[in-house]
Amino acid sequence: MRLTNVSQMQVQPGRLLTYSVTARAAEPPERLPLSFDQDRHVGLGSRPGSWMAVAFHLPVQAERETIAQAWLHVISRHGTLRTVFTKKQNDAAAPPAATPERDQQAGDQHCGGPQTDLQLSSVQIEPGTWEELTGQSPEAIRAILRAHFDAVCQSFNAPSHRLCLIEDPASARPAQVIIGSDHAHVDAWSLLVLARDLAHCVADLLEGHPPGVDLPPAESFASHSRHLANRPAPPPEVVARWREILEAGGGAMPTFPLDLGDISQPVEERVEIRDVFDAEELAAVEAHAKEHSVRLIAVAVSVMTRLAGELSGEPFRAVFPVHSRDDQRWYNSVGWFITNSALENDDAGYQSSYAAVKEAIRLGSYPLAPIMRTYGGMPQVPGMFAMSWLDHRKLPVNVAQDLNPQHVSAVIHTDGVMIWFVINETGLHLRCRYPDTRQARRSMRTWLAGLVYGLRAPLEQLALREIKGTAR
Repeated sequence: MRLTNVSQMQVQPGRLLTYSVTARAAEPPERLPLSFDQDRHVGLGSRPGSWMAVAFHLPVQAERETIAQAWLHVISRHGTLRTVFTKKQNDAAAPPAATPERDQQAGDQHCGGPQTDLQLSSVQIEPGTWEELTGQSPEAIRAILRAHFDAVCQSFNAPSHRLCLIEDPASARPAQVIIGSDHAHVDAWSLLVLARDLAHCVADLLEGHPPGVDLPPAESFASHSRHLANRPAPPPEVVARWREILEAGGGAMPTFPLDLGDISQPVEERVEIRDVFDAEELAAVEAHAKEHSVRLIAVAVSVMTRLAGELSGEPFRAVFPVHSRDDQRWYNSVGWFITNSALENDDAGYQSSYAAVKEAIRLGSYPLAPIMRTYGGMPQVPGMFAMSWLDHRKLPVNVAQDLNPQHVSAVIHTDGVMIWFVINETGLHLRCRYPDTRQARRSMRTWLAGLVYGLRAPLEQLALREIKGTAR
C-alpha cells in the first residue's frame, strides 16, 4: 500500500458518489470506554483534516447497491464504526455505563481521568442513500473528495465515516472505492482490514454467499480500550525513563533538531515522497542488516542518529508510534490501536540503534494514560518530530498490489515533522510531512537528502565489494 494524501492520490476519472448511512441511538443506550489517544484527538474538537482514508479498486465489477450492502455488513463487523463521540452533559442525561462501575472508572482513568468531557456511545446504523457529487477529471475528484471528507468525517459527526465510489462509465474497469473515517476510529492497519473486508463481502454477495462468512472474528476496539485500562500500572523504571525523555525535551515530547521557521501557529503542510529502494535493493540492504545481526529499522535509526549529530550536535530523538495489537484477537479489528513511544539514540552504531528501537517498543507496551497524567496529558510543543515504520510484508492482513491500494491522508496545517517509512513487496518509500516555511524547506531538503543517501550507502559498499571480488 502506498502512502499519499488526498491532493496527490491516484484517482480514475468518472462519477464520484457517496453513500451516507443513518445513525440512531442504540437501544438500550451503551456508554463505552475511550482510549487515551481518542480522548486527545477528539478533545481538539471537530475540524477539517482529522480523517484518513483507504482507496482501492474492487477486484470485480459490482453494482453500487451490492457495494452498499457489503459496506453495511462491514460496519456490522466492527464495533468502532457503530460508535459516536459526544460532549458530556450531566450524569442524569448520560447513558448508563455498559460495564461494571470498576471497569468504567478504569476506562475514565485510561482516557486521561474522569475530568474528560467526552463520552463514546454505541449507535444503530441503518441503510442510507447514494448521492452523486460533481466532477469528472482526477483533479476535480481530488478537490471534491477532500472537501467532502473534511465535512463528513469530523470527530463529532454521527457517524464520522463515509463510503465513496468512482464509477467510470467509459470503462469496464471495476469501481474505485474510497473509505474515509475520522482518525479516532482507524489506524493504518485498520485501513487494510476495511479494504479486505469490503472486497471479500462484495465477492461473497456476487457469488450468492452470506457476506463475510469466511472472515475471521473481529473483536471491538472498545474491548481493547477496556483491556488496556485494566492492565497493571507501569513499573517505576518505565515511568522514570519517560521522565528522563520528557526532561531532555524541555518538558515535552521530542522535537525536530533543525530550524523550521515560525511555527508558533500551524501552517500549511508540505509533503514529499522519496522512493528509496526497489525490491531487489531492499533485499540487498536487508541482507546487509542481517550480516550485522540487526533489522532494517536499525539501519534507518543509525542514519538519522548520524544526521542529528552532524547537523545539530544533539542525539536523535523522535516520537515513535507503536501498535498495541498485543494479541491475535485484535489482528482483524478496526480501531486506533496505536500508542506513542519515544526513541532516543546518541550512538550511530547498528547495535546501539537496534537497542534504542527495542527500548522504544518496550516503553510503548505500557498504557500512556497513567504515565502522562502527571503532565496533564501528553506534553507537546511546536516542532514535534515523529517517525513511523510500517512493513506491510509482516502484517497478517494485506491487500493485493494489483488493486492499487492507497493510504490517503488529509491535507492539513501542521507545526511538526512526521516521516513514514513504508515497506512492501515493491521496495521502500518514505513520506515526509512538515510545515511549508522557507526555513523548514531548507532544513528538510538537507535532512531528506542525507537520509536517502545514508540508507542507500550499503548498496555502494556492496557494489564496491563486488568490484573488488571481480578484480581478484
